[in-house]
Amino acid sequence: MTQISHHRRGTGAPIVLVHGLGSRWQVFAPIIDALAAEHEVIALDLPGFGESPLVPGVEPGPRGYATWLAQWLSDNEIERPHLVGSSMGGGIALELGRTGIASAVTAFSPIGFYDRAGLRWTKTLLTGMRGAARAAGPVLARSMDHRAGRVLLLSAMFGRPALVTPAAARLDLAGIAGASAFTAARDDFDNYVLTPDQDFGALTDIPVTIAWGTRDVVLVHRTQSARARAVLPFARHIDLPGCGHLPFSDAPRDCARLILERNA
Repeated sequence: MTQISHHRRGTGAPIVLVHGLGSRWQVFAPIIDALAAEHEVIALDLPGFGESPLVPGVEPGPRGYATWLAQWLSDNEIERPHLVGSSMGGGIALELGRTGIASAVTAFSPIGFYDRAGLRWTKTLLTGMRGAARAAGPVLARSMDHRAGRVLLLSAMFGRPALVTPAAARLDLAGIAGASAFTAARDDFDNYVLTPDQDFGALTDIPVTIAWGTRDVVLVHRTQSARARAVLPFARHIDLPGCGHLPFSDAPRDCARLILERNA
């Protein structure tokens, strides 16, 4: 069996953390301590991201990863977890909620609510960031030691990039540069668009929270958060003022609180 990189600690009802395109489980590090104080927390690298290798037969993308993750959770005896996802991971979490795997879903800036122009913008931005990280990785990594460098280079992903530690910033660069499943997962975004007329299955029977940073420029808050409200009227929709696409270091207390409220 392929070994999947993951971090597991704490006790209690399980919370599973699922990252987005080009990311890795450590993106959730700012909130793990707060969650693990009350719950068992499992944060993992999806196949082809972080330190997890590609897994034969797994189709990178929200639905393909959701199918794989459902089996991985079963194999590891993790039952009815609260699924927390970021970006692409938010789409994965919604799919697991749809199929009845999740007891609750919290999705931070989930994919699937873009129009054609928004999808093109997201793919172009992330592809450009990956290209820069691959072409100038050592130079960019050194610039992360300086506050000005982090502000300049990370502002597309974080609302408060100066709060990201140099070590975490370097991991972010390495993650997007080295992700072997990046291209396949990115291209699958074309096949993942959520609309009001779809069957959301068990998702309508569980607590669902959609949280969006008001400074998100990857999946633009103003337009895509509005579409999410229209498509998922049964969910709780939360704006995170001043936060970017990855809000966990921007506002760790607020992010942890949103998750824990749904497990209360």
